[in-house]
Amino acid sequence: MQSFELNKTDVLRIKQALEEDDVKLQSLIAEYHASEIAILFESLPQEARERIISLLPAELASEVISEMDAEFHPERLLENLHPERRSEIIEELDYDDATDLISQLPEDQQKEILEELDEEDATNIRSLLKYEEDTAGGLMNTQVIKINENLIKKDALDEIIRQSEEMEEFYTINVVNDANILTGIVSLKDIIKARYSIKIKELIKPDFVYVKAETDQEEVAKLISQYNLTSIPVVDDHMRLLGRITFDDVIDVMQEENTEDILKISGVSEDEELAGNWREAVKSRLPWLILNLGTAFLASSVIRHFDGTIKSLGILTAYMTIIAGMGGNAATQALAVTVRRISLTDLTDAQAYRAVLKEFTVGLINGATNGFIIFLFAVFYDSNPLLGLVIFIAMTGNMIIAGVAGSSIPLVLKRLGIDPAIASSIIITTFTDVCGFLLLLGLATKLLL
Repeated sequence: MQSFELNKTDVLRIKQALEEDDVKLQSLIAEYHASEIAILFESLPQEARERIISLLPAELASEVISEMDAEFHPERLLENLHPERRSEIIEELDYDDATDLISQLPEDQQKEILEELDEEDATNIRSLLKYEEDTAGGLMNTQVIKINENLIKKDALDEIIRQSEEMEEFYTINVVNDANILTGIVSLKDIIKARYSIKIKELIKPDFVYVKAETDQEEVAKLISQYNLTSIPVVDDHMRLLGRITFDDVIDVMQEENTEDILKISGVSEDEELAGNWREAVKSRLPWLILNLGTAFLASSVIRHFDGTIKSLGILTAYMTIIAGMGGNAATQALAVTVRRISLTDLTDAQAYRAVLKEFTVGLINGATNGFIIFLFAVFYDSNPLLGLVIFIAMTGNMIIAGVAGSSIPLVLKRLGIDPAIASSIIITTFTDVCGFLLLLGLATKLLL
C-alpha cells in the first residue's frame, strides 16, 4: 500500500461533499483509510470533523480519532457527540488510547464520560488515569494475555484463545503465578511447537525485560529499541502484571521526544503547536528571543570594550561576523550530536570524556582548515599576513571552544538532572560569540596595535 499524501483534490472533494447530503458524504469518506481521514481532518474545520465522525461506523470513527495528531485535539470531537454515540466510539478504542483522549478533557467532562461507559471499561480507564501521561503507566494498555505457569499446553491454548477474542493483536504471552506475579514470558510459537503435556513453566523465558509503571516513557522507548521488542510488560513494585506497551505506542513517543528536542535546541517552547496560529507562536517564542536579546548584550559589551581597537582597525569588523558565525554553527552541530547521543543512551564518564575529546579534535581540525583559508584571504586581499595570523588563531580557538561547549554543556546539564536540550543554540551561540570576539579583538590589540 502506498503512503497517502494530502493534496488539494482530496480536500476539495471532501469540502464539496460536505455541501451535499449525508449519504453522498458517507460514500466519499468510505474511499479513504482511517489514517487518511485523520490526515484530511487537518485541513477541515472543527464542525466538518464533527459531522464526519458522527456519520462513520463506531469502529472506523475510533480508528480515525486514535490516528489523529494530538495537536489537532481529537478529544474535542467527543465533546459535542450524543452520549450514546460517544460511548460507542470510546469502547472501540484500546484502553490506553481512550485514556489519552479523556485525560485531555476537563475533569467534569471526564467524570461524565466515565459514567456513560460500562463498568469494566470505566474501571480500566480510571486505573490508567492515575498515572502520569509521560510514564509507562500512562502509556500502557491493560489488555494483556496472561496465563498461569501451571497450565499444560492444551489448557494454555484454550485460555489464550478465550482472552484474545477482544484483542486485535498480541505478540507475547505473559506468564504469572497464582499471586499474579509475572514470572516470565513465552512466545505463542514455542507453545504450539511444544509437546502436548508440557507445563507452561517449562517454556518460559525468566530472563525478560520489563518496566515499572513509573518508568519514564523515553526509557521505555530505549528498552524496546535496544532489545528489538514488539511489546514490553509493565509491572508494579511487587512484580504484579499491570499491562503492556507495544512498539507502535513507542513510535509515537520517539516522534514526540525528537520533536521536543528539536524545538528546545531551536529555542522554541515545547508548548508551541506546529499547527498553531501566530498568537501561539509569538507567546511561545517571544520569551526566548527576549532572553537572546539579553545574552546578546554580553557579546555587545565585549565589542564596546575594544572600541579603540575597532576604530584603529576597521577591517576587523568584516571578520568579526565570520568568526562568530562559524563558531555558532560549529557549536550547534556539536550540541545536536551530543543531545542525540544522550537521548539514545546514558553515557558513562569515559564515554562522555571521549565525546568531548572528539568534538575538541573536530573543532581543532575544522578551525585550522577554515582559519587557514581566511589567513590566505587576508594575505592576498588585505596584504596583511599578521592580520591573517590573528584571524587564524581566533578562528581555530573559537571552533575548539564551540566543539567543547556544544558537547560538554548538555552533558553537565544531564548530570545535574536538567534536560540537556535546554542547552539551546541561544546559550551556546552567545558563548561562542563572546569567546570569538575576545580572541579576535584581544589578539588584534596585542599584536596589531
